[in-house]
Amino acid sequence: MGRDRAMFWTWPLRDRLALAAGLAAPFLVALALVPFRTSLSHTNAALILVVVVVAVAALGSRSAGVVAALSAAAWFDFFLTRPYETFDITASRDIETAVLLLVVGLIVSQLAARARRLEVITVTDAAYLSRIHRVATLDADTVVDEVRRELTELLGLNACRFQYGTLLGQPPRLHNDGSMTVGRRSWDVDAAGWPEGEIELRVHGNARYLGRFMLTPGPGSVPPLQARLVAATLADQTGAALDTSGPAG
Repeated sequence: MGRDRAMFWTWPLRDRLALAAGLAAPFLVALALVPFRTSLSHTNAALILVVVVVAVAALGSRSAGVVAALSAAAWFDFFLTRPYETFDITASRDIETAVLLLVVGLIVSQLAARARRLEVITVTDAAYLSRIHRVATLDADTVVDEVRRELTELLGLNACRFQYGTLLGQPPRLHNDGSMTVGRRSWDVDAAGWPEGEIELRVHGNARYLGRFMLTPGPGSVPPLQARLVAATLADQTGAALDTSGPAG
């Protein structure tokens, strides 16, 4: 349990906020609908809760969307179906609506999370797109080494290595939006260049921290934002491949 809590704090802030929203937002919306539950159709109430699930999934990870879908189905049952304020449903139509709410919520959360992962692929450079496509076809046995090579070339690095699991130290960090932080301070990488020392690029699979690429910058100018966004996408693809293979070795 303590290990799970520690891992939670390694998640990106956006994912942690989204997970909290996935738990709380459906509850608050269902509670707000209580005064209207006798006049509002159950179908319309379920659609409102689906919108909440979509919003949570778009904000955060697939896990947050799944939590929101489960929370929405539970609180729909508790607050908006007879007998009220119990987890029992007596009408078969209400059971069907609750099941559909859960299924639709799970589906749209998957789609919204996928859209979030692919939001950086607005780049039009064919070389960037070919890197993303090439890595997408790799499995867990080869993805780390291939992405190390891709990152070295893409970012003009002197070296790149991968660390499984560890979070030792506080190296400068390259974020998913292409920004940089050094400690708790933001770092204008475009104006100031790369910070000193190795830079971490964290890898998550389904919001679970798996490891990090440690980047040693090379000489010359900092790669443009598009290149840094592609690097973050390659890290996401690494996390997806490693996550499907089970615990990292």
